[in-house]
Amino acid sequence: MTNSETIILAHGSGGKAMRELIEQVFLQGYGNDLLATLEDQARLDLAPLLAQGDRLAMTTDAYVVDPLYFPGGDIGKLAVTGTVNDLAVGGATPHYLSCSMIIEEGLELAELRRVVASMAEAANAAGVQIVTGDTKVVPRGSADKLFITTTGIGVIPTGISLGAHRARPGDVILVNGPIGDHGAAILAARGELALDSTIASDCQPLNTLVQSMLKQCPDIRCLRDATRGGIASVLNEFAQASACAMRLDEASLPIRETVRGMCEILGLDPLYLANEGKLVAIVPASQAEDLLAVMRNHPAGSQAACIGKVTAQPAATVILHTAFGGERIIDPLPGEQLPRIC
Repeated sequence: MTNSETIILAHGSGGKAMRELIEQVFLQGYGNDLLATLEDQARLDLAPLLAQGDRLAMTTDAYVVDPLYFPGGDIGKLAVTGTVNDLAVGGATPHYLSCSMIIEEGLELAELRRVVASMAEAANAAGVQIVTGDTKVVPRGSADKLFITTTGIGVIPTGISLGAHRARPGDVILVNGPIGDHGAAILAARGELALDSTIASDCQPLNTLVQSMLKQCPDIRCLRDATRGGIASVLNEFAQASACAMRLDEASLPIRETVRGMCEILGLDPLYLANEGKLVAIVPASQAEDLLAVMRNHPAGSQAACIGKVTAQPAATVILHTAFGGERIIDPLPGEQLPRIC
């Protein structure tokens, strides 16, 4: 590779320096036969995919989190798990990812290798392969160190049909654990508020948890990972799509005391804080207890809880029943609560 220990514009030129970067950083980091061909596309066999289901699921997302590294994860782990989870909550089994990186000139090569290693570890943990990608280098000041876009492909098994419109009165609302950890962890990691915090992000893949849930209860109505905007945004989407009311019990919400304390100090609402390893599920009430038992038997759902129920009225509304016996409406997030959270 060039003698430079930092990214230079030549690394994005399409020439020798770029070839060396791809071979010595990305190929060594991701290491799989599909990527190693270095074609302009990954060529995937259809037969193994068709044997698993009758539909493909595809999703894409960009990651601009600041800082790049935070307790519980980093931009690389986040880029893999975020895309894996977007596939998983549609009922799909994730298989392949593409990865596009926009790198600012001057980024240390050691930092890039660290991110690539983290992505490889996260992909291995989720059982997916990074099979194609792209690299662009921009001049200093044109980006902030590193931006990543990942696209994922998965297979939806025959008979699985999830959708926000499928919630019904009488259903119950489940989450797989404490909410708000990621948003609180990023806020603390930025070091702008002089808060002494041990909060770690909940960044984790959810695909095997979802597979266990669907095996136990194929009739799950809706699944969504509660990222930007938190569970409040997810539940508002469910309420509007199904024309039902989502009623939350404040006393049942799993929130770590450290997260609750930070929110009280800063005037934030944990219902709106981002998560990167939490899902919200709407399920038939008759199957909720058995499903909770399955979730709690999985590492990603050990603290799963029932947090509310679905009713017919008031339609398209989310209501919180407070610990003081009152009620308040949980509106959709009107703006950006915390920028560059993922």
